[in-house]
Amino acid sequence: MKNNMTNKEYNEYVKTKTPKSKAFLNCTKAFFVGGIICVIGQIILNILKSYGLSADDAAAWTSIILIFTSALLTGLDIYPKIAKFAGAGTIVPITGFANSVVSPALDAKTEGPVLGTGAKIFTVAGPVILFGILASAIAGIIYFVISLL
Repeated sequence: MKNNMTNKEYNEYVKTKTPKSKAFLNCTKAFFVGGIICVIGQIILNILKSYGLSADDAAAWTSIILIFTSALLTGLDIYPKIAKFAGAGTIVPITGFANSVVSPALDAKTEGPVLGTGAKIFTVAGPVILFGILASAIAGIIYFVISLL
């Protein structure tokens, strides 16, 4: 089609076919939904501390609660709807990671518990865990070597 058009005509044609950017709206939604998730986490942390848990224990329990809630909402098909609305706002590290572990497992459940769910559950999380452990081991070796000097 471009062969029969001038550059100006082609650029006008492209403008008519290119969807308008909604970057500001998308960033705003992501900011607020991500912020709401973080506020919920902070509320949980504050409640747990008010019941007498130490800061470390409250932080651990907050993580567990957020992971469980994210996985549950993914299983109930609620988290994907929130993600569709908020986009990157739902990739708050702990809830987004839990969602990325559960989603492939749910998609593969028809293939059975072992070859479906069991094999697919770490599709996304597996490389993250692997490279996290590898980076930790390398950092530990470097730290050990430096401590010997």
